[in-house]
Amino acid sequence: MNKKEKHSKKTNRLTKILFIFFIIIFVCGIGYLTYYLYDRNKNNKDNEEILNNIEIDESKITESKTERMIQLEELQKENEEIIGWLEIEGTNINYPVLQTSDNDYYLTHNYKKEKASTGSIFLDKDFDLINGSSNYLIYGHRNKSGLMFEDLIKYAEEDFYKEHTKIRFTTNKDDSIYEILSVFYSRVYYKSEQNVFRYYYFVNANNEQEYNDFVNNAKKVSLYDTGVTAKYGDQLLTLSTCEYSQEDGRFAVVCKKIEDVQ
Repeated sequence: MNKKEKHSKKTNRLTKILFIFFIIIFVCGIGYLTYYLYDRNKNNKDNEEILNNIEIDESKITESKTERMIQLEELQKENEEIIGWLEIEGTNINYPVLQTSDNDYYLTHNYKKEKASTGSIFLDKDFDLINGSSNYLIYGHRNKSGLMFEDLIKYAEEDFYKEHTKIRFTTNKDDSIYEILSVFYSRVYYKSEQNVFRYYYFVNANNEQEYNDFVNNAKKVSLYDTGVTAKYGDQLLTLSTCEYSQEDGRFAVVCKKIEDVQ
């Protein structure tokens, strides 16, 4: 076999290897896309049907217990870690809120405790549901298909905020309306960084000064002035998600409770 034939044979072998390699990549890509679409559509369907599928006894509705609170009680029969329901009109945010002792768990599981890439909306593990805490600190993924907290980023635009200033959050204790106090970009800071606003640590104020510091710092970094503030004792609600313009970026919306749903 001459050099030309050897070279041709080597080239053909290399071509076959590359062809097989690209076939494997293609098949894996199709498999991943299929799984992604299935997972996304499944979670879309699950979330759309949660409240619609709950039958309640309307005679249980009272001045102190709304229909949403009764629906929540029914959901808790399926998973006791469902502690609330969050809804923002004009967005896709209309989900159960969960809490467990591990803040990582509901990053990868849905409200049925099934593995799900979209995860769930969940309350920080340190919030005391029995005795109450100063700030409902709630997390959620952003998702390109519009699920979970993807629509939260709309609040970066003041015009959107002006049309959607209120947020509804329901627990076993109350069904309440919260008013937006501050909207801001942030990030997860290094331990060595000093004099920075680590909003993601604030769940319960040990005293009035800590509470006021949080509110003042939130107002100071807000993208725009909402004209809303809070005084010590007002129940706060903070929604937090990822933001991709910087490393470990975060986007947060801070609210205060103003009234109960009638």
